[in-house]
Amino acid sequence: MAGNAQTPAPVGAAREQRRQARSGWPGGARGWEDAEQRAKKPRSSPDGEPHRKLPKRKIVLLVAYSGKGYHGMQRNVGSSQFKTIEDDLVSALVQSGCIPENHGEDMKKMSFQRCARTDKGVSAAGQVVSLKVWLIDDILEKINSHLPPHIRILGLKRVTGGFNSKNKCDARTYFYMLPTFAFAHKDHDVQDESYRLSVETLRRVNGLLACYKGTHSFHNFTSQKGPREASARRYILDMFCEEPFVREGMEFAVIKVKGQSFMTHQIRKMVGLVVAIVKGYAPESVLERSWGEAKVDVPKAPGLGLVLERVHFEKYNQRFGNDGLHEPLDWTREEAGVTAFKEQHIYPTIISTERHERSMAQWLSTLPVHDFNASAHAAAGPGTKVPGPPGDSD
Repeated sequence: MAGNAQTPAPVGAAREQRRQARSGWPGGARGWEDAEQRAKKPRSSPDGEPHRKLPKRKIVLLVAYSGKGYHGMQRNVGSSQFKTIEDDLVSALVQSGCIPENHGEDMKKMSFQRCARTDKGVSAAGQVVSLKVWLIDDILEKINSHLPPHIRILGLKRVTGGFNSKNKCDARTYFYMLPTFAFAHKDHDVQDESYRLSVETLRRVNGLLACYKGTHSFHNFTSQKGPREASARRYILDMFCEEPFVREGMEFAVIKVKGQSFMTHQIRKMVGLVVAIVKGYAPESVLERSWGEAKVDVPKAPGLGLVLERVHFEKYNQRFGNDGLHEPLDWTREEAGVTAFKEQHIYPTIISTERHERSMAQWLSTLPVHDFNASAHAAAGPGTKVPGPPGDSD
């Protein structure tokens, strides 16, 4: 009798078995566990690796790109006619598996923000975007593998959860690369690539550029801004022209400008007005008059040579850069990669395009049309349009 008696199941186990039988789970406890594992099976990313329910983290990406052939940086959701840098970038983020596909369709879901909206044809060596991603293994390599060679992610840093790359940016530095014959005087200098910038002319250029420093109303250097609008007042920290250099037989110079923020076309018009003065089309007095309330006809230089070089986060770095949890956003270690990208993709594109399309030479031929002693409306006259650079999207 004792040998044939079965040991009764524990009360708790018997109750669990009856509950599973009533709920219809096959195979008792084992069947329930298998079903749970099937329900929790992770979906695979586009790269074929299963997501491990990683938490999303706020990061910034250091982005470099050549803007030729693109209609600016910012994505135009729902418009496939005008391709932008962000179209390719978001596509690479989705394909690499660091954001879900629906985040690519609605960028607000990943808290995406860029430091600067570069215009059509404008390049960048140090654009910074902030967003939330899954920090997958080899994330930079995977994102770059889905990008064309003229768009590269050069660096990544973790930032605070509330970080916004546009709002936290203290200043932005751009450079404008142009052939020096743009400074050749219209009456007594050669007007082609054999021109070489003299020390005296460079000194005069820098004297004029220095006038932009400080706070001024730049309503004449953008569109749809009135002279008394507070948003038209911008602070320029520095602006100067570096020593010229020769590439492929043509001499170029680089103008650098650092400011808190810039309006649409502002830098191109700042360069355009100085060029018009140095060439002898406009008097120096027009520079100061352009900050007054009168409407001044300011020419807009081509977009080809404009490059966003770097963005600055001094206040953020002071508060969080040495807190032991976050890195300062200074990109010192990435400097070699930035320099290499400029040499491989930005400078050659500007030089080659200038040689074959002559965008600067064509724009210079429009300067005699401008009347720098009258308003833009009076200069144009009834029914006449003041020409801009060839290929402008305005």
